[in-house]
Amino acid sequence: MDVLQLARWQFGITTVYHFLMVPLTIGLSVLVAGMQTAWVRTGDQRYYKMTKFWGKLLLVNFAMGVVTGIVQEFQFGMNWNAYSRFVGDVFGAPLAMEGLVAFFVESTFLGLWIFGWDRLPKKVHLACAWAFSLATIASAYFILAANSWMQHPVGVTFTDGKPRLNSIWAVLTNNTALAAIPHTIAGAFSVAAAFLVGIGGWHLWRKRRSDDEHRAVWRSSIRLGGWTGIVAFAVLAITGDFQGKLMFEQQPMKMASAEALCHTEQPASFSIIAIGDVTSQNCEDVKTFNVPALLSFLAHSDFTTEVKGVEDLVTEYQAEYGTNYPDDPQLGELAGKPVDYVPSLPVTYWGFRIMIGFGAISAGTGLLALWLTRKDRIPDTRWFPRLALLGIATPFIGNSAGWIFTEMGRQPFVVVPNPSGVDGVWMFTAQAVSRISTGEVWTSLIALSSLYAVLGVVEVFLMRKYVRGGIDGVIPPEQTDEEGKDALAFAY
Repeated sequence: MDVLQLARWQFGITTVYHFLMVPLTIGLSVLVAGMQTAWVRTGDQRYYKMTKFWGKLLLVNFAMGVVTGIVQEFQFGMNWNAYSRFVGDVFGAPLAMEGLVAFFVESTFLGLWIFGWDRLPKKVHLACAWAFSLATIASAYFILAANSWMQHPVGVTFTDGKPRLNSIWAVLTNNTALAAIPHTIAGAFSVAAAFLVGIGGWHLWRKRRSDDEHRAVWRSSIRLGGWTGIVAFAVLAITGDFQGKLMFEQQPMKMASAEALCHTEQPASFSIIAIGDVTSQNCEDVKTFNVPALLSFLAHSDFTTEVKGVEDLVTEYQAEYGTNYPDDPQLGELAGKPVDYVPSLPVTYWGFRIMIGFGAISAGTGLLALWLTRKDRIPDTRWFPRLALLGIATPFIGNSAGWIFTEMGRQPFVVVPNPSGVDGVWMFTAQAVSRISTGEVWTSLIALSSLYAVLGVVEVFLMRKYVRGGIDGVIPPEQTDEEGKDALAFAY
């Protein structure tokens, strides 16, 4: 593999790994703040125990997310310095906001929440929980604003061969970002919901025949997770539909590759599943099961809109952006070679369907958990805890598949041209990579992958320890709640 391929693999591995932690932190932080609010308002010790237990798991996950996230920004200088020089005037602003406004607030109030249980007034302590949780959402907002600019550049002029920021407000209110943010946050709640259902379901089932003093904690966790997952999936469907319409306007090649649509169709059918090689140059080699005209509706809210196919779009892209890469030594083997404007069709086609399918399975698992625990019922079948625990993985898989589709679907561009934007504000991925040797990238790839593997073992160990320990592992049985009003003198 050359430098470009290795650099992309490294960024992909570290980003997907990091994103396993991010949605759980975002979703769980808000739910934990909600649990603590219920405790402060009602004094019900069930909510206090929920706050402490799920808060402990939140802290473990947040710590790992911070460690793995630090590497992400370093990579812009390590492997992608040409990209950094090109977009630095724009990209730096939202990233600085994320670090200075969001992450610092996040860390500060998390520290106050951790160590303030027996030191701060209850309502002040609760305010810290909400400040932390809302700061995680703000952090996601600024990161998504930066990513959305790469997908749809706005708010810039093109001067001396580089985009220059002339409106940070345009970047922060980019319609691509405004669609991505609620979709991503809903995905985060889907992850947190499955986490509650899976772990709560396992604990509830494990002590189904004994007198478990914490049974109300697990039942409430399952119910909260089930309803959260259903609502999150509904929001995902609505925001995903809006994103699809933007994709049709802004990145038609991504839309076509998501369907492996070789030829232009009017009306266009939506492919449920394909049998055969979706990368085949002969579309007749692929058999698809379609819903007539549905793709036209997803693209433009009617059943007659034309959706351009890959082959026609390639011709348009070649006319607009050239048939060959520049004859630049920095591009290495790709210098002067033809540009392949078609993303990896197996990745985009199946990634899109995995995203939708596993999201639906996650919501279905939550709905089933609600049904099985209705009217104080306790599931007694052996398959329930297995299904609940396996269900934890489904939104993680769906989220990861969605991001892989989003990023792979814009190739060969790292900054996608805006059809109605400023000419020249786009960049091929091949032009963005640093001038370094394959040995250097191999070294960092192996080192970071090994480090992340170790961190993964640490997180699994800690999560398993505290999950198996249950409430008693977080709040020792000998501790009591003084007068049922103040939190126990127990700091994480």
